[in-house]
Amino acid sequence: MTTDTRVGPPHFGTERDTLRAFLDYHRATLAMKCEGLTDEELRQRSMAPSTLSLLGLVRHMAEVERAWFRRVFEDHDAPMVWSDEVDFQAAYDASASTRAEAFTAWEAEVETSRRIEREAASLDVAGHQPRWGEDVSLRMVMVHVLLEYGRHNGHADFLREGVDGTVGA
Repeated sequence: MTTDTRVGPPHFGTERDTLRAFLDYHRATLAMKCEGLTDEELRQRSMAPSTLSLLGLVRHMAEVERAWFRRVFEDHDAPMVWSDEVDFQAAYDASASTRAEAFTAWEAEVETSRRIEREAASLDVAGHQPRWGEDVSLRMVMVHVLLEYGRHNGHADFLREGVDGTVGA
């Protein structure tokens, strides 16, 4: 991996600024885990029968961003990126995907999410989560997506170690 250029979250700040900064930090972490790898290396799976790969995580997080920002606050019927149904698992199979395809989709969803968050009057703005049939606050969505990144960045650590050949070293 290259030099760590991520900007850490503030030690003091408003709730919104802190959530925004932590989300961006974790987004940058996922991108950093993928730096310098070929498409083939990004598609390298953890172990059979899992289809989990770094590229699959990028695709999955594009789905997460879309499902939790775009579908909740703008378009409840927006199709998922890689499945005709709301199937987050479909994104994990990146066997025919490329860095360009996955990162273009993920970066577009991240920008949409950032725009939706910036335009919201407060963290108390409510949106409708169509999968649950319930309203949720922007605050809840930001925390949920932050936790998703934290969880999957842990997987990315393991996957990157496997690609670099440092597991067990």
